[in-house]
Amino acid sequence: MADFINIARKSSASNRRCNHGPRQDRSTRGAEAAEHGTEQFTQFYYKTFDENRFKLKTLYRGQSMLTFETTALRGADAIAEKLATLPFEKVVHKVATLDAQPSNDSGGILVMVTGALLVDEEQQPMSYSQVFQLVQDAGSYFVLNDIFKLVYPH
Repeated sequence: MADFINIARKSSASNRRCNHGPRQDRSTRGAEAAEHGTEQFTQFYYKTFDENRFKLKTLYRGQSMLTFETTALRGADAIAEKLATLPFEKVVHKVATLDAQPSNDSGGILVMVTGALLVDEEQQPMSYSQVFQLVQDAGSYFVLNDIFKLVYPH
């Protein structure tokens, strides 16, 4: 996770310092930098989720919010408890798509993930989408907003 924090911070800082020409080019480079750092974040997040969900608490703060399906929660403790008490023992996430954009002038990053997951002994994967709003705090990133939805076939 430290690598994600350092790469994202360096990428964000270099984008703000340099004059790369037209605004559109800076935005495109910012999106590329955001996406690069979020690959590491996403790998860390889902590996930790799959192995020990309670450890994800360190990614959230008191003002963080999670909407998990229809349940809305605020605060790192409530979020960690929800994730740790989900009604399955084993889970494996497989990320299919990952998109990221810079989200504000303070170095925030908006992350959109789609994928499939298998729980317990299920053989049929379930599709999901998840959105993260990452913001900087004292030189590192935390999850301010997290929205998770299973995608059901029609």
